[in-house]
Amino acid sequence: MPRDHNGRVTVAPKEQLTRSSGRGRGALAAVTIGSGVAILDGSVVTIALPTIGRELDASLAQLQWVVNGYMLSLTGLILVGGSLGDRLGRRRVYLVGVGWFALASLLCAAAQSPDQLIGARVLQGVGAALLTPGGLALIQGSFREEDRAGAIGTWAGLSGIAAAAGPFVGGWLLDHGGWRGIFAVNVPICVLVVWLCHHYMPESRDEEATGPFDVVGAALGAAGLGALTYALTASGDASSLVLAVTGAAAVALMAGFLLRQARTPSPLVPLGLFRSRVFSAANGMTFLVYGALAAVLFFLVIQLQVVSGFSPMVSGLAALPITVALLLLSSRLADLSSRIGPRIPMTVGPIVCAGGVLLLVPVGEGTSFWTGVIPGMTVFALGLATLVAPLTATVLAAVADRYAGVASGVNNAVARAGSLLAVAALPPLVGLSGADYTNPTALTQGYRTAQLACAVLLFAGGVVSWVGLRGTGGRDVAVHGEGSSPADG
Repeated sequence: MPRDHNGRVTVAPKEQLTRSSGRGRGALAAVTIGSGVAILDGSVVTIALPTIGRELDASLAQLQWVVNGYMLSLTGLILVGGSLGDRLGRRRVYLVGVGWFALASLLCAAAQSPDQLIGARVLQGVGAALLTPGGLALIQGSFREEDRAGAIGTWAGLSGIAAAAGPFVGGWLLDHGGWRGIFAVNVPICVLVVWLCHHYMPESRDEEATGPFDVVGAALGAAGLGALTYALTASGDASSLVLAVTGAAAVALMAGFLLRQARTPSPLVPLGLFRSRVFSAANGMTFLVYGALAAVLFFLVIQLQVVSGFSPMVSGLAALPITVALLLLSSRLADLSSRIGPRIPMTVGPIVCAGGVLLLVPVGEGTSFWTGVIPGMTVFALGLATLVAPLTATVLAAVADRYAGVASGVNNAVARAGSLLAVAALPPLVGLSGADYTNPTALTQGYRTAQLACAVLLFAGGVVSWVGLRGTGGRDVAVHGEGSSPADG
């Protein structure tokens, strides 16, 4: 197998992996399990917060930062993780991220105070930022072109399952190992991922990256995304002055980041990527759909517990249709999209999701779980399964392979920004603040308005796809959207 001048394995076209080979299956397992554990950890912790609060004597603000600290570092550094993988080797950076995530998980499990746990969660987010964009980039750089859509479909499906299964898995672990088990279980999983990578995953990188790494751009991007994340997530704790200053700083830092990317010869994010109509449309749809997805689940789980009277475990099971649909359909729908093009799946999927959300609007006091919740969630899940894999494949196929890590990092950052903005902005916009979430009457009114708003966002995502992805039939999307390769900025 050929190696570069540093002795690292490189991937020649004739050696690219196939999904049906043993090596291909092992490599795909490495990226899906590694990405899945990071995604699962982002959602599984929420259900454990009351237990953590009791055992560590944590305040509500501290419990919020157990979640927000992880999201802060993940969102702030995910672009850096994607770019480092392209330059230094995607497998190398992915493995560093997996190892970092495992060590941080041990620190979380051993935490003796709320502040220790928050610090460990911030470190855990750094590891997730290194490994999350690497999973998709490794698929794009390691599998042959005709197998990429199916491989990405498998990755997307299992990643979606990890996110949806979080509340259920968290409840089971709480019953059998306490809250520390939620973090400790990550360690053996990460060890398995490292073993799989070493045995099955070839190295890949952007061989054309010759300039120095954009340290200034990385700092501006991380600081800007971090400030934006803080401004969104601390709105209930910080003063108006602090929020205004933080928001202004986020705008200034992101403006500086964009200016830097336009002028440096070795940008962290080549702005020319956005000259691809397909890449821009796919990321616009990502922002709308993932923002709606996060808000739908956020409001639904609270509504089911406070108003409908279901337990946290049963409320978590409301996401079961998403798990089943993604498991059974993602790979098949990815193959279909590769044949007919992404425009129809990425248009129909969000609109079907919107229909499912409309079915969930009446959920309230006396709602039956099986007839009032599951039908709407099933329709929502079918729409989500239709759009997830084609969306991911389209983002990567719309740019040259050398930009796979950057493209994945951008799309992940956009998805998380959409989620953060929706969850932070919708409660006050629908009239919910303070302790209103404990008032069934106020909560129900806000819940129904929020779900209608989410349906509008999802429908808008379908419109963006229909307009932005015109002309993308079959494999045409692989030719950089409109047929022009993105420039470096």
